[in-house]
Amino acid sequence: MDLGLRDKVAVVTGSSRGLGLATARSLAASGCRVCVCARGEGRLREAAHEVGVVGGGAERVLPVVADVTDADGLRSVVDGTVAAFGGLDILVNNVGLAGGSGLLETSDEQWQEAFDQTLLPAVRASKLAVPHMQRRGGGAIVIIASIFGREAGGRMTYNTMKAADISLAKSLAQQLAPSNIRVNSVSPGSILFEGGSWWRRQQSDPAGIAEFITRELPFGRFGKPEEVGDVVTFLCSARASWISGTSIVVDGCQSRAF
Repeated sequence: MDLGLRDKVAVVTGSSRGLGLATARSLAASGCRVCVCARGEGRLREAAHEVGVVGGGAERVLPVVADVTDADGLRSVVDGTVAAFGGLDILVNNVGLAGGSGLLETSDEQWQEAFDQTLLPAVRASKLAVPHMQRRGGGAIVIIASIFGREAGGRMTYNTMKAADISLAKSLAQQLAPSNIRVNSVSPGSILFEGGSWWRRQQSDPAGIAEFITRELPFGRFGKPEEVGDVVTFLCSARASWISGTSIVVDGCQSRAF
């Protein structure tokens, strides 16, 4: 199936590993020119190489070392992409951090950090990207949320910020439809990749994670980053031209919400 993505320009934040890297690889394999960005230069260089291999050459990938939780860092990503590739068609917001625990144990600083590291970067990146998309006659934005933005689960701060991500995507979709810009969120379930949170838990408590899989994951396994990345790529494509303002769940039937 031709997704109509040849030579579209995409930015994927937090794309040196995990869901971000899988999404960047999928977009590149479908014909996009892709900006990958992260704070760590070494791993980012490796990620850019991987994306270039599947995307048809290093010249089709732009690695930018930046902290996208910082306004200036985000601007360097968007401005660098437009300078290198001539415009911007696709934005995938994929950064997030949420600490703390219960209400009484979670400090104001942890709440602020969750906001600054999760929701605010998506707002800022979208605000920077939209004018470029408008100049090109449209575009697509995807925010990586979570099944725990749709129902209770996970840390309280994470639960709250991911719900806000989904709400933000819906609001932006309604605002930006007249500009032919589609906005959706993707809500993954439990995804396993080396270095990720589930991988670390599996290393430290294999028996406990095995019990979790049996109890919570109907297919008997964790999801793979590629299974999320391919859905994001479809949502960014012309084949998803009538999908906007929704949250697509990619969780192997893990969640319990209708």
